[in-house]
Amino acid sequence: MRLSIFWRLVLTYLVIIGVMTAVNLYALLQIRALAGLNAEVGSHHHPEIDSAKRLLTSFYVQIQSEKKYLAVPAATFLEHFDEESKEFQQILDGLLTRNAPEPETRLLKEVERFQQLHLALFHAQSAAPAGHQAEPNVDYDERRNALAGRISSTLRQYIGLHESRIAVGVDESRASSVQAESVTRALIFVALVFGLGLAAVASYNILRPLRRLQAVIQQMGQGNFHASMDGQAPRELRELGDTVKWMGTKLQQLDEIKSEFLAHVSHELRTPMASIQEGTHLLLDEIPGPLTQDQRTTLRIMSDSSRRLMYLISTILDLSKMEAGMMEYRFAPTDLKRIADVSVNKIQLLADAKHVQLLIDAPVERYWVRADSARIEQVLDNLLSNALKYSPEGSVVRLHMSPSRDAGLLFVGVMDAGPGIPTEEVPHIFERFYQGRSKTRQASVGSGLGLALAKKVVEAHGGRIWVESEPGKGTTVRFILCLTRPRELA
Repeated sequence: MRLSIFWRLVLTYLVIIGVMTAVNLYALLQIRALAGLNAEVGSHHHPEIDSAKRLLTSFYVQIQSEKKYLAVPAATFLEHFDEESKEFQQILDGLLTRNAPEPETRLLKEVERFQQLHLALFHAQSAAPAGHQAEPNVDYDERRNALAGRISSTLRQYIGLHESRIAVGVDESRASSVQAESVTRALIFVALVFGLGLAAVASYNILRPLRRLQAVIQQMGQGNFHASMDGQAPRELRELGDTVKWMGTKLQQLDEIKSEFLAHVSHELRTPMASIQEGTHLLLDEIPGPLTQDQRTTLRIMSDSSRRLMYLISTILDLSKMEAGMMEYRFAPTDLKRIADVSVNKIQLLADAKHVQLLIDAPVERYWVRADSARIEQVLDNLLSNALKYSPEGSVVRLHMSPSRDAGLLFVGVMDAGPGIPTEEVPHIFERFYQGRSKTRQASVGSGLGLALAKKVVEAHGGRIWVESEPGKGTTVRFILCLTRPRELA
């Protein structure tokens, strides 16, 4: 089952949130590990070191009190010695009661043993007769100094052990921090890439059907009402595509009704218009009787208007046949240069009256195309008439032909020096009844069917037609036809 757009977005966001949550959890665990290392250093090793240093200080104070008492056996010095020895033992007992590793406990017990030996040595010396206390005792000083050195050395080993463990902890903390930073950076990058990838996939799965739907709507705007959105799509876009397809069916029905109406009306108007035109010619020939100058001018206006109306009716009928696929073409090898001369001759008088020069820029050698000569002549008539209509007085309208034998194509272009076509109007220039917003004072308003008919005819010949224009620099309408041989059969 295809997921809807809502659930696609929800799942994408949930996955991205999950990935980012995992990255944050990993970073949090690393922070907790670092905090644990710091807590171990701050709550265990530093207090142990401080206590060991206090033991050293207390022991040195004992030595000082001991020396004073042995020199001057006063009760005050003995009390000071006893107080320091008790404080030393309390600190030592506090260290021994902690759940310390075996090396630390062993060092503390050695300190305790040496302290007991030192106390025993002092009490033995202080219990000697008064006369012997004042005498120098070299053996006692050596034994006391040896015990003091061992106690000091053992405590310094104890302190060094904790300091080494602090150094190891700091190194581990630094290494863990560097590793955590590297891993977190990599995870963030992976999460970012993964999130962008998921967002791109989700956007692609949504935008691709939207682009197909946009293409369908554009095709309908160009007249292809049977276009439909193929391929898989989310449920909402499928429903929208079905709605657009239904709209295309309705537009197709309306277009068929319109084409049928135009064809019917044009056919019904042809006969009475032909009668009006013939009657006007009879009057101009003065068959019923002589005419005044005002009457002749009025009849000429009527004749021109009826001829234009007949041309418009014929064009509408031709377009209706082309759109219905009923137009018959008689393809045969055709000399396009000859057809161009005929089209130029048709409007030569109008060009002379407007002081516009008509030029044919074509190679001397004749080139043949497989075409219906009457329809291609109709295309050239429309293009040359439009160019003449929008060209100012004294300008030049050029019909250019350029063959390409390698590609087997003949390039034809009609160039004028008119006001040009705005860029936003160029895509619509071949639409039926489209006349554009810009008009010149010299140009009369046309029907907007000439270029639409030219496009149908050129495409029926397997060619392509397009417009090149820039406001203020004129317009060029180009089309291409396939070259053929003069004796090639249709």
